[in-house]
Amino acid sequence: MTDRLTIALAQLSQSVGDLAANADAMLHWRQQAQGADLIVYPELQLIGYPPEDLVLKPALVTRAGEELQRLADATGDGGPAMLVGTVVAAQGVLFNVVALLDGGKIVAIRQKRELPNYGTFDEKRLFAPGPLPEPVDFRGVRLGLPICEDVWFPFVTAHLKAQGADILITPNGSPYEIGKDDRRLHQVCAARVQETGLPIIYLNRVGGQDELVFDGASFVMGADRAVLHQLPDWEEALVLTQWEKRAGAWTCAPGDIHALDPHPEDTYNAMVLGLRDYVNRNRFPGVVLGLSGGIDSALSAAVAVDALGADRVWCVMMPSRFTSRDSLDDAAECARLLGVRLDSIPIEPAVAAFGTMLADVFDGRASDLAEENIQSRIRGVTLMGISNKFGPMLLTTGNKSEMSVGYATIYGDMAGGYSVLKDAYKTTVFDLSRWRNAHVPSLGLGPAGPVMPDRVITKPPTAELRDNQRDDDSLPPYAVLDPILYGLVEEELSVDQLVARGFNRDTVARIERLLYIAEYKRRQAPPGVKLGTRNFGRDRRYPITNAFRTT
Repeated sequence: MTDRLTIALAQLSQSVGDLAANADAMLHWRQQAQGADLIVYPELQLIGYPPEDLVLKPALVTRAGEELQRLADATGDGGPAMLVGTVVAAQGVLFNVVALLDGGKIVAIRQKRELPNYGTFDEKRLFAPGPLPEPVDFRGVRLGLPICEDVWFPFVTAHLKAQGADILITPNGSPYEIGKDDRRLHQVCAARVQETGLPIIYLNRVGGQDELVFDGASFVMGADRAVLHQLPDWEEALVLTQWEKRAGAWTCAPGDIHALDPHPEDTYNAMVLGLRDYVNRNRFPGVVLGLSGGIDSALSAAVAVDALGADRVWCVMMPSRFTSRDSLDDAAECARLLGVRLDSIPIEPAVAAFGTMLADVFDGRASDLAEENIQSRIRGVTLMGISNKFGPMLLTTGNKSEMSVGYATIYGDMAGGYSVLKDAYKTTVFDLSRWRNAHVPSLGLGPAGPVMPDRVITKPPTAELRDNQRDDDSLPPYAVLDPILYGLVEEELSVDQLVARGFNRDTVARIERLLYIAEYKRRQAPPGVKLGTRNFGRDRRYPITNAFRTT
C-alpha cells in the first residue's frame, strides 16, 4: 500500500467521432506524464463529448471498444495507468463510463449515475443510468469517480465516502456559460468537499464542438476547500499533482494557480475558440462575411481575425443607394485596423434587376418590407456565391436581440454556416466591442489596439434598407429591449412579472408576441456559440406553431 501518489491531469480538447486521433492524443499526453502513477482524462475523451445520436451507431461503439483495448495494451509498459472516459454497451443499453487501464488490462469500469436531461444535455435519450458507483482500488488508494453530473448530487459522493473513497476524481464535459466557474467551484465542488471531507480533482475538457465551447478551468481542491491547483481556461494543459497520505488522509501539494479570464474577456474568448474549432475541424479555409460599417459585422470580423488570423478572413461591403458615407468609411477603417481583405460589390444592379423582374407582380403596391428584404437576400446570395466559388464559410453576423424578435431576414442576413453573436444580446455586443478596442484577448491572433472606429460603437444602429432608417424605429431602445428579452428567454417570465419590474405592458406584450412568431426563423438559423443559460437551438426549444401567450 502506497502513501504517495502522482496523478497527472490532462485537460484536453477532443474530436467527436475521431476515436483513433483521440486515442493517439491520449497516448501522446501519457508520454509527457512519465513519472506519474495515473493520468486522468475528461469525460468521454475517447469518443468526444457531446456525441449526440452518433453514439447510437453500433459501429462507433464497436470501434470504441477496440480503441479502449489499444489504450489498455499500452499500459503494459509499466508507465502511468489511465482513467479514460468512453461508451460501453451492456444488456442492450449504452453507458457513459470511465475505465481504469493499468498493467495492460481494463482493470475497472464505473458508470455514470446521474444523466443530465436539461438545457444542452439530453443524455437520457442516449444512455442508461448506472448504479451508485463504488470506489475503485488503485495501488491501495480508493478512488471515487463521480462522472460530471454525478458530482452535482450530494448522495452520490456521500455513497462514495461511505464506501471508503479516499479521493474524489470527477471527469467532466462541462460547457462554458457566463458565471459558471463560480458555480462549479463554490456551489458544487466546495459543497461536496464540505459534506464528505474528501479532496476533489475536477477535470474538464477544452475546445469547441458545434454550438458548445468548453473552457477547461480544471482544479484540485483540498479537504479544507482550499484550491491547490488551478489550470488555465481555454488551453490544453498537463499538470502532475503530488499526493501524500498523512494521518490517514490524502493531501495534495499546492501548485500553480492560473488566473481565469474576467468578464467579458471570458465571453470574447469563448466566441474565438468556438469559431476557431468549428472552422478548422470542418476544414474550411477561412471565412467570408459582409462588413456593413455597423457594430455587429465589425465585432464578428474582429472575432474572426482573433480566431483565424487576418489572412483567413475576407470581408465584403455591399453598398446600396441607402448606404451612408459613414458606413462606407467605417467598414474601410475596420478592414484597415484588422488587416483583412475588403471588396466592395454594389448591389444596385441586382436590386434594379429584381425591380424589373417583379414589376408586373408588384404593380399597384407601395414599396415596403418586401423590397427591403430583397436587398438583404441579394447580399446573402452574393456572399454565398463567394463562399461556393472560393470555399470560405459564410459567417453570419446577427445578434440575439435581433434573432429574438425576428429583426432579421431569413435567407438574407441570416444566411451562413456559423454565428459568433447568436447568443449575444445587442448590449453585450456593445460591451464586447468596447472591451476589444481596449484589450487584446489571450487567445487572439489579431492586432493590438482598436479593431473598429469609435463611431461604429456610438452611432445609432441601422439596417440601412430604406432612407433614414434606425433600429429604434421598429424596436424599443436596446437598453429597454434586452432586459425584457432576458426576462422572457433566460428567466421564462410572464408579461405581468416583467410589468412588475417597471416595464410598459404594451411593449412587453408586443415583444413576447414577436419572440414567439419568430421561432420559425430561428429553426433555420445557423449554429452559434452558446454563452448564456438559454441559447436558441440547444437550450430553448419552443414549438413553431404556438398559440400560448402570457397576456
